[in-house]
Amino acid sequence: MATKDLCYLIDIKTVKAHNIATMHVDSSTVSTKSGTYTRHLLRTSFREEGKVKHETIANLSSCTSEEIAAIRLALKHKGNLQSLSSLEEVGLEQGLSVGAVWTLKTIAQRLGITQALGKTRMGTLALWLVIARLIDQGSRLSAVRLASSHAACDILGIENSFNEDTLYEVLDWCEKNHDAIEDALYRRRYKEATARVYLYDVTSSYLEGQQNELGDYGYNRDGKKGKKQIVIGLLTDQAGFPLSVETFRGNTSDQATVWSQISKLKERFGAEKITLVGDRGMLKTPQQDALNGEDFHFITAITKAQIKKLLKTGVFQIGLFDTELCEIETDDVRYILRRNPQRRDEIRDNRGNMIHKAQRLTLDRNEYLQEHPKAKPEVAQKKVKSYLTRRKLTTFCDVALAGRILSLEIDKEAKEEYEKLDGCYVIKTDLKTEEASAREIHSRYKDLAFVEQAFRTMKTVLLEERPVYVRKASRTRGHMVVVELAYMISYYIKDYWKEIDCKINEGIAELSTINANVITIGTKEIAMVPKPRKRAAQLLNALQIKLPQNLLHLGVKVATKKKLQDRRK
Repeated sequence: MATKDLCYLIDIKTVKAHNIATMHVDSSTVSTKSGTYTRHLLRTSFREEGKVKHETIANLSSCTSEEIAAIRLALKHKGNLQSLSSLEEVGLEQGLSVGAVWTLKTIAQRLGITQALGKTRMGTLALWLVIARLIDQGSRLSAVRLASSHAACDILGIENSFNEDTLYEVLDWCEKNHDAIEDALYRRRYKEATARVYLYDVTSSYLEGQQNELGDYGYNRDGKKGKKQIVIGLLTDQAGFPLSVETFRGNTSDQATVWSQISKLKERFGAEKITLVGDRGMLKTPQQDALNGEDFHFITAITKAQIKKLLKTGVFQIGLFDTELCEIETDDVRYILRRNPQRRDEIRDNRGNMIHKAQRLTLDRNEYLQEHPKAKPEVAQKKVKSYLTRRKLTTFCDVALAGRILSLEIDKEAKEEYEKLDGCYVIKTDLKTEEASAREIHSRYKDLAFVEQAFRTMKTVLLEERPVYVRKASRTRGHMVVVELAYMISYYIKDYWKEIDCKINEGIAELSTINANVITIGTKEIAMVPKPRKRAAQLLNALQIKLPQNLLHLGVKVATKKKLQDRRK
């Protein structure tokens, strides 16, 4: 609605009948499940029989933010409207970024993260760390710098300044309140009920430096030799929504991390009649025994060595893998057998490439021996054998030496025998047939891909939880709590932005371009949020989020310790 059309909504006689001095614009913002809405009413206030009453003259909700600001300004200076005709005292400057912080804060409220963290200063700063992790991954120092360009204090209501030392204390607070935060989020998601299926997996994350209290040498999944690491366990529900994260010392074995998950499900979450899904090597016999019972069950996979053993004993036959799904039950345990043709072809293609490289390496060594008569052929042979060992080809490949000539020998029968299990896997469970079909069990095991995707997002794709810029164990664990909460928000957003073909980091970057415009009239400041561009509006509409038209400017100055020291000089 244009300002010139406002006269059609206002009864001029009604305006004259009231005291103009009490006319004002009444604004109110309401948040619901469907979105955030702001309404503006032109109202008058008056006394009648000793009571203050209000009367609505017009609904201005369809006016733009600029028109609302103009009406407010006109009412404020109604006694001297000529003063507004001069622009000498009017200034306009670009304010802080508001789009990304407002959006992520709204999602955090929907998920209950804001409520779980609480309204204390530590809880509010923890929320800023979560939002900062999504906007620009980095250290606590970078989060402080980020707050100087984003309206974090104004939107989150942070009334006092903070620096990187404050945020390190926030990590300690997150670790101390870790269980309470996760429990509150679990209860919000499931109310009085509990989840029935849980997915659990672990990963490792290498460390730069030697001083982290949880850092140690172990099985490094990142392929970073010579670097210490931490081990991270993630528990999700069947849909892959994160429920709990736990950080262990870097030399902790996979199966050793399962005990705390079993205890967590029983004691903290009060889970009953649940099934824990874990990858091969995760749920071994002791863990399976701990879960086995009327209320606790497991779904896992067995190793290739275990498959070969069951083939030798006659429990399995190799031909059973070529059916779509084959089920065998023995000793109250069900085995679901399957061969993945696509995976089989990938494995054989990779193996073929490695054999081809071994052949090329053999030819290269022969050429070298011919060009260098004094070179020892045994050294060249050892180099080729080392390659075969690293690539696990020694079962059917060997390198022979005749004089000074090397030759790669391949045992075709041994190779065919070795390839029989390519693409084969066996899922193991103690669930009864009436509790879950073979297809359902197979689907639940394949759901572990959700946890793998979560690890990729948390470690590299979006949240980049490493490098870990802290040393203390409590702050390392607090850092992972922040990453977990940030992943919850990204998990929520991805489905809404999938339809408009937008990656989360791209969408957040687009929303970060929405800055408030600060209008200065004399000594007064008004922070107005402009109408978003088409792309940003599309992102907000997909999430059903509406930006505020104006913001309360708290005037909090955030700076790093270095800048504070410079200011004191």
